Amino acid sequence: MKLLSVPPHTFLTNSSPKIRVRVSQSPLISHQNLTFSPIQNPKTRTRICSMPQNNGPSSFQLQTDVVRIGEVKRVTKETNVAVKINLDGSGIADSSTGIPFLDHMLDQLASHGLFDVHVKATGDIHIDDHHTNEDVALAIGTALLNALGDRKGINRFGDFSAPLDEALVHVSLDLSGRPHLGYDLSIPTARVGTYDTQLVEHFFQSLVNTSGMTLHIRQLAGNNSGVQNLLLNVIVIIFFVTFLQSST
Repeated sequence: MKLLSVPPHTFLTNSSPKIRVRVSQSPLISHQNLTFSPIQNPKTRTRICSMPQNNGPSSFQLQTDVVRIGEVKRVTKETNVAVKINLDGSGIADSSTGIPFLDHMLDQLASHGLFDVHVKATGDIHIDDHHTNEDVALAIGTALLNALGDRKGINRFGDFSAPLDEALVHVSLDLSGRPHLGYDLSIPTARVGTYDTQLVEHFFQSLVNTSGMTLHIRQLAGNNSGVQNLLLNVIVIIFFVTFLQSST
């Protein structure tokens, strides 16, 4: 079987007008009786495999994979947020929110969940981090919702516990379409760097509200010296579990 090299995000057609598949966005090209022409905003990737036949021309097999990408722009009086997430990416992170600890957590989401995460945000952080923290979470939740589409075929449920040094966190979730947050974390310090730890619960509540997931987070172990590791556990586990267990 020979795999033909076809640019991504195009329409693929053969001599029959009934066959039309998205592949990639590219200039018009042709291969024998196959024609490729550009389209916008693709949701699939298609590979074309040449299947040699005995004493005859090759036939073609189309292998199409869904591309799960969510992209959101949210503008309010206080903030301007743009988010793009590819659930089937390779761990590319590009986050700039003006809140260093939040950027770090979003980078962990990408590297541990193997998602491509792009977040750009400006906001009134000269006052406090509240609005930016909230609107980033709302936008990420919406992007995740869009990327999941109709959710057909996913596992839906996720349950995971993981240690990181002295911190231990348990997360259970259901991609049910019904938002609910159960939050049982006791973070003993008021700040991690400049980040107000009271905003952690609000971040997850905002994320739950727009993504439509039921989420329970419990702290099983952790002390003062492990507070940053504790938060890191929460961020990594929630997304690692949600989209590696539930969305596959």
